[in-house]
Amino acid sequence: MPQTGSTPPIRPSAAVVVVVALALALFSLSTVETLPVGLLPLIAEDLGVSRTEAGRLVTGYGLVVAVASVPLTHLVRRIPRRALLAWLLVLFVAANLVSAAAPGYWVLLAARITVALTHSVFWSIVAATATGLFSPEVRGRVVAGLFSGLSLANVVGVPAGTWLGQQTDWRVPFLVMSAFGFLALLAVVTLLPSTTGEESHATAGTEPSRRRFLVLMAANALVICGVFAGYTYITVFLTEVTGFSQAAVAPLLLASGVAGVAGTALAGAVVDRRPRGTMVLTVALLAATMFGLYAFGGSTVPTVCLVALLGFSIASMTTALQNRILRVAPGSTEIASAVGSAVFNVGIAGGSFVGGLLLSTGSGVRGAVLVGGLLGACAVAVLLAEPWAARHEATRAAAPEPAREPAI
Repeated sequence: MPQTGSTPPIRPSAAVVVVVALALALFSLSTVETLPVGLLPLIAEDLGVSRTEAGRLVTGYGLVVAVASVPLTHLVRRIPRRALLAWLLVLFVAANLVSAAAPGYWVLLAARITVALTHSVFWSIVAATATGLFSPEVRGRVVAGLFSGLSLANVVGVPAGTWLGQQTDWRVPFLVMSAFGFLALLAVVTLLPSTTGEESHATAGTEPSRRRFLVLMAANALVICGVFAGYTYITVFLTEVTGFSQAAVAPLLLASGVAGVAGTALAGAVVDRRPRGTMVLTVALLAATMFGLYAFGGSTVPTVCLVALLGFSIASMTTALQNRILRVAPGSTEIASAVGSAVFNVGIAGGSFVGGLLLSTGSGVRGAVLVGGLLGACAVAVLLAEPWAARHEATRAAAPEPAREPAI
C-alpha cells in the first residue's frame, strides 16, 4: 500500500499510475540514449559527418551521465520532487524536439548533452521517488515495475525506433520519444504529491552502512566492466566464434532482451525477501554466463541459451543493485543512486575499452569474454566479503574513543 505519515497521502491507484508514468519516462530516456546506434548511418549521411562523429552522440552521452550524476543530484537535492521531475521531463521533451529539428551536427550534439544531463538527475531520484509512494516491504517489486521501462527500451524501444527511422526519417523516433515524455509529464504534474527529497522513507537507507555501500560499488564496477568487455563485441562473437550470419544477430539480441524482461520481474519478486542473496546470485550468474560463452561459444545451441541468459542476468542484477542501494545507502539514497549510476557508466566505458584492447592485441573476442568472466568472479568474491566489512565497521563504531589528556 502507498505509504502515509511522512509521505503525503496518495491513492493506491494514483501511486500505480505514477510508477507506470515514471517507467514510461525511463523507457523513453533509455531508448533515446542508444537510439543513434541503430540510426547512425542515416544520421551521418543526413548531417554530412563521419560515422565516427555520429558515434560520439552515444559515447558523449554516457560520459556526461558518468561525470554529472553526483554533482547535479547534490545541487538539486532540496527541490520538491514533483517540480524537479516536471522540469526534467520538460527539458527531455524540448531537447528531443530540438533533436528532431536539428539543422546540423552540433545542434544535435547539444540536444543530446541536454538529454544526458536530464538523465543524470532523473535516474538518481526516480527510484526513491517511486518507492516512497509505497510501504518499504514492497520496495523490490516497485523497483522491478519501474525498471520494466528500462528492459522494454532494449526489447522494443531501440529496435522499433530504428525500424521507424529507417522507414520514414531518423528524426521521427525522437518525436515519438518526446511525445512519450509529455505523457509522463502530465501524470507527474497531475498525480505526484509535492514533496521534497527529505520527506520520504525511501530517501534514507533502511540499513545504512558506508562499508557495505563501498563493497557494493566495487562489485558493481567489476561486474559491469567484465560484462561489457564481452557484450560490447557480442556481434563479433556471434559471427566469428559461433558462426551465425549477420541476419541472425538481431533475433538473438531480441531474445536476450525478452529474457531481460523476465529477469526484471523475477528479481523483483524475490529481492525483498533475499536482498543480499539476490545480488550475489545475479552477479554469480553473470560470471558463469561469461565463462559459459568462453567454453561453449563455438556451439550454436549453448550460445543461444547463454545469450538469453546474459540478458536475463543483466536485467535481474540491475534490479537487485538498485534495491540494494536503497537499503545500504550511508546517506541520501538519491546521492547513492547517482554514485551507482556513475560507477555503472564508468564500468560500461571501461569494459568497452578493455574489450577493444584485447581485440587489438590479438587475444580476440573469446579472450574478452574470458576476462569478463574473471572480473565477474572477482565481483562475487567482493560481495561475499560484505559481512566481514560490515562487522569491521560495527566493531570500529562500538569501540570507545581514547581518553584525551588534559591540556596543560
